[in-house]
Parts: sequence; structure tokens; C-alpha cells
Amino acid sequence: MIMDNVSLITVLSLSGLNEVTNYRVVLFTSTLLCYCLILTINCALILTIVLDKSLHEPMYILLCCLCINGIYGTTGFYPKFLLDLLSSSHDISYNGCLVQAFVMFSFACSDLSILSVMSYDRYLAICRPLHYNRYMNKLRLSLLIFFSWLIPFSFLAVCIILTSRLTLCSAKIQRLYCVNWVIVLLACPSNNTTPNSIVVYLTILVYVFHGLLIVWSYIYLVRTCRGSMENRKKFMQTCVPHLTCMLIFLSTIVFDIMYMHFGSKNIAQSLKNFIAIVFLFISPIMNPVIYGFKLTKVRNKIIFYLNVYRKYS
Repeated sequence: MIMDNVSLITVLSLSGLNEVTNYRVVLFTSTLLCYCLILTINCALILTIVLDKSLHEPMYILLCCLCINGIYGTTGFYPKFLLDLLSSSHDISYNGCLVQAFVMFSFACSDLSILSVMSYDRYLAICRPLHYNRYMNKLRLSLLIFFSWLIPFSFLAVCIILTSRLTLCSAKIQRLYCVNWVIVLLACPSNNTTPNSIVVYLTILVYVFHGLLIVWSYIYLVRTCRGSMENRKKFMQTCVPHLTCMLIFLSTIVFDIMYMHFGSKNIAQSLKNFIAIVFLFISPIMNPVIYGFKLTKVRNKIIFYLNVYRKYS
């Protein structure tokens, strides 16, 4: 009878907001403004890059992919979070929870994949300028972008399919959004979660490789730029913003994962919430601002299109 009852769990409860009672209006307003800002900034960059043929270069196309991924990931969180702030119950269907877990972490993994391709692009542009057009042609760029999304989507799809087969013994998730590993922890002791763990470890290994690729690229970039003022200027203009975005993103993700596995239960819920969502705020805003608007060519094109819009509006 117990197994019949637990197998019928179709609704999960996100309890991360249960202690937030006094500041819901302020939190709703600030969250809505933040989400609108993310959409506005990222859409502005995407439209600018798509509309202007002079920006159809690998560096800007990859930046466009990063912005698309930012919209994809934040849309998996903010609309549901805004609804939860307006509601006294914070329930989510089991299938909806699995979808959200997939979106959140495919977003994070895709971000890292795209950042690693961007570091490879900068390595070729600065360290191998004579071979750049041969190595970073349209076909290779298309394949790199395709696999930047295919690999994380494939790994996460396997994770979610394995999780969906588990029988749950609890329906309470002490977070603001669904996380695959937290859902696995709700499974009954009779479940075999070894396949889930294997896929998670394989995913970690793949993205450790991504991190090593980025480090390798930057080691060569630093070596190359030391001997040339022109290369040093290129590095400061394009690589430093990229490195800043990557470090911010990685530090927030690693901190959240470390806390999720080893964090103390005595930490205040408000701090837990902040740790859980900081990468959903910093990365989607900082990527276009630091790596997009900081680039003179992109900034000038955005100003040009704004002036055109004002002229004809």
C-alpha cells in the first residue's frame, strides 16, 4: 500500500519561498524588472547581430548564441518564480519539475560549452591569425555551435529520463526551482540510483574537459600576447571580457553545486535562495554587457539602430 501511495506523487512542492512573507511585493517588482532587463539587453544584442551583416563573424555569432542561451535559461526560471511570489502555494507538477530541471542545467552546461568555443575562437584569432579563416570557417563554426547545444542537451536528457523512472517517497523540494539531483534524493530507498550517478559523473568529466580547454587556450593567449603590443590590445579588448564572464559564471555554478552537496543545514533560507539564483542573474546580464556592449563595434551598431528607430518612430 505504501508503494502504491508514493508512486502516485504527481505534484511537488518548492518550499524555498515559504519563509519569504514580508517582502514579496518588493521581491516580485525587482524580479520582474530584472527579467525584463535580461530580455531587453539580450534581445537588443541578438537583433543587432542578426540584422547587421558586418557582425556576421564567429566572435559575434557566438555572442549571439550566448544571448539566446541566456534567454532560454532565465525563461525556465523567472516566469514560474514570479507566479510563486503571487501565490500562497508553490506547487509544480512532476513532469513540469523534470522539464524545469532539464532547462536550468542544459542552460548552464550550454553556457560553458559556448564559452569554451569562444576561447578557442580567440586562441585562433590571436595565436594563429594566418590560419584563422581556414580553421574557423562557416561549416566548422556551425558544427561547433551545434555540438555546444547537442552535448549538454543529450547528457541532461539521459539524466532526466533516468530520474523520471524513479519512485518518489517525498514531494518537498527545499529550493526555488527543480534540480535533477535533488529530485533523485526524493526517491525511495528501493530505487537504484547508480545509473543517475554514473551519468552525472560523466557530465562532470565532460565539462572538466571544457574547463581545461579554456585554460589551455588562455595559457597560449597570454604567451602570445606578451611579445606584441597589438596582440596585447586584442587580448584586453576581447579576451579579458570573455574571461571575466566565464569566471563569474563558473564561480557561481561551482559555489551552488558545492553548497547543494556539502552546505550546512543551519544556513538561513534567504542565503540559500540567493546562492541558488545568483548565476541566473549575473551571467545573463553580465555576458551581453561585458562582452557585448563593451565591444566598440557592437556598441556603435546598437547606437546606430536606436537612432534609426527614433528617427522613424
